[in-house]
Order: sequence, then C-alpha cells, then structure tokens
Amino acid sequence: MRRIDPRTLRAYLRDTRLLVREFRYSLLLFAVLLLIGTVTLRFTYDADQPLGWGEALDTTVKLMFFETTHEYPRGWPAQIVFFLWPLLGLGLVVNGVVQFWSALFNRRERREAWEVAVASTYRNHVVVCGLGKVGYRVTLHLLGMQQEVVGVEKDPGARFLSLIRKKKVPVIIGNARQQDVLEKAGVRFASALVAATEDDLTNLDIALAARRLNPNIQVVLRMFDHELAERVREGFDLYATFSTSALAAPALAVAATRAAVEYSFYLNDVLLNVSRLTVNSGSALVGRRVEEVEQELDLSILLISDTSGTDFHPPADRVLKTGDQLVVFASLEALACLNRMNRAEECPPERRKRLGWLSRRGKQTTDHRP
Repeated sequence: MRRIDPRTLRAYLRDTRLLVREFRYSLLLFAVLLLIGTVTLRFTYDADQPLGWGEALDTTVKLMFFETTHEYPRGWPAQIVFFLWPLLGLGLVVNGVVQFWSALFNRRERREAWEVAVASTYRNHVVVCGLGKVGYRVTLHLLGMQQEVVGVEKDPGARFLSLIRKKKVPVIIGNARQQDVLEKAGVRFASALVAATEDDLTNLDIALAARRLNPNIQVVLRMFDHELAERVREGFDLYATFSTSALAAPALAVAATRAAVEYSFYLNDVLLNVSRLTVNSGSALVGRRVEEVEQELDLSILLISDTSGTDFHPPADRVLKTGDQLVVFASLEALACLNRMNRAEECPPERRKRLGWLSRRGKQTTDHRP
C-alpha cells in the first residue's frame, strides 16, 4: 500500500479548507435545502407509501438535480418540495456545489491555488524570487544541499518553470514585491530569501518587504551595481549581497588566460578563486613538494587526484608528479604564475604579486606561538 506523504496530506487539508470557505454560502444553502426537503417528505409524503429517512433524503437530492423515482404527492407541503426544490437547486445551489466538487477533485486545473497550499506546509525553507537562469541554478544548488525551496516568479510562462516544478518545488506566480505574494510563499516561516531578479531596485524592494514580514530572515541579493551592493550591505544589515558584474569581470579575464577557474568570490575586497590544473609532462611543478609550491606562490593546494585515488588533505611533503590533478585556492596573480610554471615557463619575481592574505595568516600564527 502506498504511503501518504504527510506534507501532501496537510496540503490537501488546507486546500479543502480554503475551498469550503470559498463556497461556504452555496454549501450552506445546499445543506439547508436538503434538511428541509428531507424532513418535509419524511412526514408529509402520501402519494403511494410513506418515505423513510433514507428515501426522503435520496428523493430530495434527486429533485434538486431534476430527477425523481416517486409519484407526485397529494399533500401541499410535499408538493412544494417537488415543485420548488428543482428550481432552487438549479438556480442557487447546484452550480456552486458542482464547482466545489470539480475544484476539489481536479486540482491540476487549480495549479496556482494548489501550489500555495503546498507552500503553506513548508518551514525553515528558502524562498527564491526570480526564476530566470540565475534563480534556476540557485534552486538546483539548494536542492542539492538538501534545502527545501519555494519559488516566486512573475511570468507564468518563464522558461525554467516546468523544470523547477519537475523537481517538486512549489512555485508562486506573482510579483514578489507584493506582501501577499511573499505571504503565500511562506516568508514568515522561511529561514532565508534569495532575490535573484534582473533589477537591483526590485531585489532591494523584495528584501525589505521580506524583512517586514520576518525580521530574522536571512536575505541574499543579486545586484549588478557594486557600489549599491556595498551600501545595501552596510545600510540595511542584509546577510549578503553580490555584484554579478564584479564577479563576471574577473571570471572573463581568467578565462582568457585559460585558467580553469571553477568558482570565484570576494572576501571583503579580495577576489579568491578555486581552480583545477593537471600537471603537464616537463612542468616546472614536477618534483616540487606541496609546501614548496604553496609558499612560493602564496596559494593553497586543496586536493590532489591521481590513479591511486583522491587526497583531500595532501601532506606538505607530498611530491608532485606528471598527471597529478590539483585543485588550488589562489589569487588571479598566483594562478597566472602557476599556469606559467606548468607550461615550463619562468614566472619572474616581479610577476608574483602577493595578496598577503596567506602570508598574514602565517604571520599571525607565528606571532601567537609561545
């Protein structure tokens, strides 16, 4: 027997409750007419034989849908039911009741309302606003880190919506700058919000609206203007802001040097890079120890992979050899020198511009030694 997901069950209950609220007047009138008609027929129907409670209820329901299996009664109270209930049922009740049952069992036609119901079951999740290329990739990364995500997208025909929905991520269609849309996404109960639209002011407006709903929410902004990003970070106490233009420029520059940079980010005003490299035959790196390369170029070798496996914490005295695959953490200048050495070229001392972040760390360690 298939096990029912508790979250899906909660979503069904919430959605049903909303439907009942939406159609409450039609459902209430339907129930009142059923009660009056059933009681009247139970005690006054006299055409052929008295009706029991079950027959009276069945006859009343059928009358409201223009059907009956019993003869027309002789007494006037029952005649009123036979005459008026079909008209009342058709004109005032049945339309609303049919719509209610149709909506209840055909939730695919009410995708937006259903996804709002699903989103309402999330707690400590991440809300991603703007599901373009960046928002889509952010969502995939969050899912890969076992984070629960609710998306918000203004354009119902956005390119990545179907792909995101296939990942079982509920998507709220609407303008994330509006408080009611953020409410539907569960911002009050979210742990973080990522504003990833293509407009800086829109992202800032979303962030401030989210903070009004949830003062403790962690906010991450996508921003193109580096100066605005810094002012927002300082003035609004947001958790993080990223200037995509500032990150894209060094990535393009590094790509031109053929350095295989996997990831770049700023730490304060320092651009740091994670890069991979395979030691070539005849490289100046062959025969050099890990510690020697790190100190000379002011970088960190994070891992070394060869035919025997992957060492995530290579020892300082490990000797590099041809075919070793390295992952390093370094500045652009250090990467440039590393690649020159790998091509058996000299890297003059004046080209070895030290960022100082590694050397300062080493100095602090030395200064604190007893």
